[in-house]
Amino acid sequence: MTNRIVVGIAEMALSSEHQDILVTYSLGSCLGVTIYDPDAKIGGMIHCMLPVSGVDPQKAEKSPSMFVDTGVTKLLNEIYCAGAKKERIIIKAAGCAQLLDPKGLFKIGERNFTVLRKLLWKNGILLKSNVIGGSVSRTMILEIGSGKTFVKSQGEEVEI
Repeated sequence: MTNRIVVGIAEMALSSEHQDILVTYSLGSCLGVTIYDPDAKIGGMIHCMLPVSGVDPQKAEKSPSMFVDTGVTKLLNEIYCAGAKKERIIIKAAGCAQLLDPKGLFKIGERNFTVLRKLLWKNGILLKSNVIGGSVSRTMILEIGSGKTFVKSQGEEVEI
């Protein structure tokens, strides 16, 4: 029997339970990231809204998952503490669309992805695959038992 764990906006979750499925909905300009260690069979997911915590340090302290810089760092630290190893982790990303900003004034999605890429680069970690940009909302799913990551959008589901 599968156990679906919903990761809300500005939330993260970890699991090492084979039957767990982590899922996050409504990735518009938000960034969804999965981290999975195939040997330790542990995975995590985060749903970040904004690129950098400097815009609201107090909010970042209360809810680090709201921001890419603090949230992804926290997810990495927690997955390492749970037994994952840096050299084995597989990271995938989805989201970062341009939905509510038709003129491209704020570019939140683009900035979210840029901050993720910089953070991974600084830590010597590669991004395995991504479904980023465009103008559609997405759902991201991570199966803990298999390590497979799926992205759903407009009725289609693809493995990334």
